[in-house]
Amino acid sequence: MKYFRTLVQAGVIFWGLSMGVEAQTRTPKSLFVIVDGIASDVIEKLDLPNLKAIGHPGGYTRAYVGGKKNTYSQTPTISAVGYNSLLTGTWVNKHNVWDNNIKEPNYHYWTIFRFFEEQYPYKKTAIFSTWLDNRTKLLGTGLPQTNHLKVDYYFDGFELDTLHYPHDVEKEYIHKIDERVVEEAARYIKDESPDLTWVYLEYTDDMGHKYGDSEQFTKAVKIMDNQMGKLWKAIQYREANFKEDWQVFITTDHGRDVASGRNHGGQSERERSTWIVTNAKGLNDYFGDKKKQNVLPAVVDIMPTMAKHLQINIPKEQAFEVDGTPLTGKLSFIDMSVKKESSTIQVGWKAFEKKEKVKVWATTTNHFEEGGYDLYWLMDEVPIENEKTVIDVSKLPSKLYKIVIEAKFNLQNKWVVE
Repeated sequence: MKYFRTLVQAGVIFWGLSMGVEAQTRTPKSLFVIVDGIASDVIEKLDLPNLKAIGHPGGYTRAYVGGKKNTYSQTPTISAVGYNSLLTGTWVNKHNVWDNNIKEPNYHYWTIFRFFEEQYPYKKTAIFSTWLDNRTKLLGTGLPQTNHLKVDYYFDGFELDTLHYPHDVEKEYIHKIDERVVEEAARYIKDESPDLTWVYLEYTDDMGHKYGDSEQFTKAVKIMDNQMGKLWKAIQYREANFKEDWQVFITTDHGRDVASGRNHGGQSERERSTWIVTNAKGLNDYFGDKKKQNVLPAVVDIMPTMAKHLQINIPKEQAFEVDGTPLTGKLSFIDMSVKKESSTIQVGWKAFEKKEKVKVWATTTNHFEEGGYDLYWLMDEVPIENEKTVIDVSKLPSKLYKIVIEAKFNLQNKWVVE
């Protein structure tokens, strides 16, 4: 087999996640909301009129967190871990946030905020959060590791204000902070119209931890739905009165344990089972057609979908690392798989398109995680309808292979780790 060697370098080759998007007459805006710790079965059994209105029609799906179970990408179903999987579009083996201590995030895997600020420094970003660490640690605002990332408007840190929000065992102070955060987010969206906005609310998770599957938890989820209505009203105002196209994603960071509903962090189906509500236009079969494909979307898919909507171009060497796949627009394929046998790697996928070819790339290094570049070999180029190929790696002995399938409308990556 002949090996085609190419070095993917910054500023040389770009893979635009917004590729193929028609010119828009309305200004694209994105809002994503993380409401903490609500399993999909809870959402599905309750009457939540505002979530229903936002996701109508067809804008609800079950989803998952936790990476691929029992593999290199298995990811703890813990709050900050899930937030960062959404922000970066990667699993924990890359972003390196393993728990709520957020000890050493790997900022080489950029968040949606950094991609947006780097490309559109004149546009506005905003965060409204009941937890300060979301901005200061996960986004890493002001840090040299994030090129001193700046968020234009932030409204957070109230959990540290024990004078105005004295901490009580019933966590009523968190509910009050959530309410204040939502009120300000709705006001700011209506009046100032930021281009990229993150809202984070905590109270549902606190009620889950304290009471488990209970009347108190159900009440907290219904409160959350009312809060989403306030945000939705502000967005409807913007779209009705200004030439703006708002894409909204509402999701959660993890589910809950089956036994009591109080806990999470493991890999049980309910802890991994989450959901996505969105008003996004052009949702594809990966998002909506579960009977046909039997593949669930993941929390990592939200970031590249927003990047596409906001017309963010992601450099190719960074796009090769993104674990998510856009939930809108055309896709060439989904459900990439890899399996090493002796000196070969079997690569598979499910094709959506016909009459095109896919490129299969491989590298044996992971310099990217340290801020470097990886040397990729073009291992094969085959018709997409084949849905599989076998690549010979006998001349590339390694304990690690990073494999990328590149097609017309999307790409995916998987690792082989021995």
